[in-house]
Parts: sequence; C-alpha cells; structure tokens
Amino acid sequence: MEPVLGGIEPGLLWKHFDELRKIPRCSKHEEKAARYVAGVARRLGLEYEVDAVGNVVVRTPATAGYEGSPTVVLQSHLDMVCEKNKDVDHDFENDPIEVVRDGDYLRARGTTLGADNGVGVSAALAVLEDLRAVHGPLELLFTVDEEEGMTGAYGLGEGSVRGRQMINLDTEDPHSIYVGCAGGENMLIHLPVSWERASGAALSVSLGGLKGGHSGVDIHLERGNAVKLLGRVLWEANEEVPLRLAAIGGGSKHNAIPREAEAVVIVSEDDVEALGSRIKKSEAVLRAEYNKIDPGLKVGVEVVSAPLPDRGITIEGSKRVLDLIRALPNGIGRWSPEIEDLVETSDNLSILETGDDIFFLVSVRSSSESQLRSLADEVRAVARLAGAKVSAGNAYPGWQPDLDSKMLRACRSAHEELFGRQPALKAIHAGLETGIIGKKFPEMEMVSIGPRVEHPHSPDERVKISSVVEFYELLLRSLAKIAKMDLG
Repeated sequence: MEPVLGGIEPGLLWKHFDELRKIPRCSKHEEKAARYVAGVARRLGLEYEVDAVGNVVVRTPATAGYEGSPTVVLQSHLDMVCEKNKDVDHDFENDPIEVVRDGDYLRARGTTLGADNGVGVSAALAVLEDLRAVHGPLELLFTVDEEEGMTGAYGLGEGSVRGRQMINLDTEDPHSIYVGCAGGENMLIHLPVSWERASGAALSVSLGGLKGGHSGVDIHLERGNAVKLLGRVLWEANEEVPLRLAAIGGGSKHNAIPREAEAVVIVSEDDVEALGSRIKKSEAVLRAEYNKIDPGLKVGVEVVSAPLPDRGITIEGSKRVLDLIRALPNGIGRWSPEIEDLVETSDNLSILETGDDIFFLVSVRSSSESQLRSLADEVRAVARLAGAKVSAGNAYPGWQPDLDSKMLRACRSAHEELFGRQPALKAIHAGLETGIIGKKFPEMEMVSIGPRVEHPHSPDERVKISSVVEFYELLLRSLAKIAKMDLG
C-alpha cells in the first residue's frame, strides 16, 4: 500500500481503493476493474458472473446462523468520471490516480479522484473479507458505464440478481439515507451554420479557472458554466464589434459543469483592439459577480499569429450561435416544494462542439416527470427558434421514495444505534442506477448510502476520510439489522 493510504481505517476498504486507483476505469472502459473484482472473488472461492454488458455479480453465503435471511444486493459502479485540469499531464488510459492526503480529506493531484464510486466498490469488497461482518446471503452487483449512459443498469437481465433488498453505495453523506433520485434526459442540438472563407485577424478567446462539479449534486452552488459565460462574453462583444466564429467549444461530460471553454473569432484588422477591450470589460464584470463562487475565473484573449483559420461562420450565423448559447436555460429551474433544500428541476449546458454544424448537449434533470418534460420542451423550443434540430439522447427514470420499506426501517435503526440520532431521509438531484433497477425489478426495496464525497466529476473531488469510517460502520450495522429482521 502506498504510504499516503497507510494506516487509514477501515484498512480492508482502503486496501481495495488503493488497487482501484491504479486501474484505468473511465466510463465504457472498465474491463480491468471488472477483472480485479473477479480476481477477488476467485481468491476467496466465491461464485461470480460477468454478463454480456460487463457487469459483475459476486455471491457470498450468509454468516453462520443467518442462512434463512433474505438476500441483500450491494450495488456500486465500476467506472469513474475522468476529468483533469488543463495544465496537468495525466493519461487516464494508463496512469494511476495520484492521491494526496490533506488533513481529513483525500484528493487527487489535478484530476478526479474516483471516490465516486470507488469507495462504494471498495466497501462492498471489504465486506467479503471482514470477519466482523454479520449478514444474510449477499449479491455484490458491480455495474459499468454509470457515468456516461447507465448501460450497465439498463443491460441487467431478468435473473441477474435474486435478492429483492438493495443497498446502493453511491450517495455522499453517511448521516443521510437516500430514498429517491432525479430522472433525466440529454437533449442533442445541432445548429446548421453557413461557412465562408476567412479574412481579417483571428483571436483566441478562452474562459477558465472555474470549479465546475457534478451537474446534479453541485448545481445548487450556482457555479459558473464556462460555455454559458464564454457565450455571454462573446455575445456582449458582438453587440459592439461584428465577429465571425471559426470555432467554439467547451465541456466534455454530460454530467459535469464545464470548467473551461474557448473560441477562435475573426474580426477586421481595425477591430482587434476594440474587441480585446470589450472582452476585458466583460471579464471584470464576471469576476465581480463570481468573486465568492468562482474566484479563479479568468478570460484570456490572444491574437492568432498563424495559421489563420481557413473558414469562419458568417456574421449572421455567428450571431445565431451566440444568441442560442445566451438564450438556452441553464442551472436551477425549480426548487422542490416538498423536500427542503432539494433542487427539483435543473439543466446544464454540458457540451459545445464545432463541426460542420454547432453541437450542443443539454442535460435536463428533475424528480418530477412533468417538470422534466416542461424544461426539456423549453430547451427544444429555444433551440427551434434558432433554427436548430433537436433530438433526445440518453434518458433515465427517477426513483420514487418508499418510506414504509422494512429495509429502510432497519437502516434507520442501525444509524440511530451507531450515532445516537435518526438519519436524514433525502432524495438526490442526480441520476442513480436505483431508478433503472427499480423499474426492472418493481418489488425491489432500495436505499442508498455513502461517505462524504465533495465536488465529484471535477478535479476538486475529495472524500472525507473520517466519513468513510462512519459509512462503512453504517453498512455493517445495517446488514446485521437486515439479517435479523423478518422482511418476508
């Protein structure tokens, strides 16, 4: 074990996490992580299966005396979001995650940490070896591609798991038990543009230094979205200095708030100074607005010396692109009228790319099906007004709370015994695989627990070490409680 993880409790959990951090496991490339899990099962002499989409199920018998208890599914996902700061040299296909211990927190050096959901995976594996663990029969379900398309959960077959009580290990507060999550849909927008031969001066305009974060669980922080803010800067500039876009882009993940965006614009030689001046004025305004939220915000402007772009979008077409960026809704749409401090509905302008047309991906979330449709329709309407073509991308169902669940009662009792108080019952403004799994297996009772993971999906991701102890002890106590309850 690396010294930075040495001596941290629970040792079995961190042993597995230390191995996982060395394994490349970006979404859709989890094969080596799946092999690691299968290797643990073989070493322990346990039954395991790998299905057609790459999910792994490991089965372990009950602790002696609890053979008649109901089977519990422990569910986590093998993939991680692979994001890094622009100035960090890291190859996610080959390099291990470099971890740094910072007081009571563990973080990575300029990249995502993979605590989401590596701690959940590691906790499930630790249970297999922990001599203190008391439980009925267990099925450990490790899914693939949760972060990109949830194809692992969608690909589960009818007989994939036999248990009908499930603990999902993918939320982020050991003193909360999650009983619901948002559903979501990605909106794919293609805006046709006309190109013409470039002439004049070219400038590179970049906006960065933002914190970003998870587009669901961090949306309430109202951090800057680099694509939206760059669009605002250029829209304001274009009101005074006509410009043509040669390229514009930002964001790379549907579930991450863009931290950086950049564009190449073409103006007449006489307008270079005026454009730079206008952009710097916008930067000053944004820095004042985001001083407390994103103090690192910065806008860069540089003249492109060579080579000059060989084409640019027409002035009218460039205006339509910037109008669309400016007009698309982004951020909190509605707070929940039922659950305090819960964002009910939001969207995130996640990805902007330049090809022959301009491509936008907008991720819409809501715990209300009608509000999800309403906001998705608003995005569709705005895009159509700009002349864009809109289609629906990946979608996933929400998870509705079942507050009468006997398994929930057992987990609440376990928390009260450990910590002397009832846990908070919450829903999360993010998509969990519980929504899909609950739809596939309607009789499945589900809860979700996890440690304190902050700023997932960004290089600021960190996990609170002491909270991992609390999370793991809650998991063990909950399994023991469930094993002793009549859940039949």
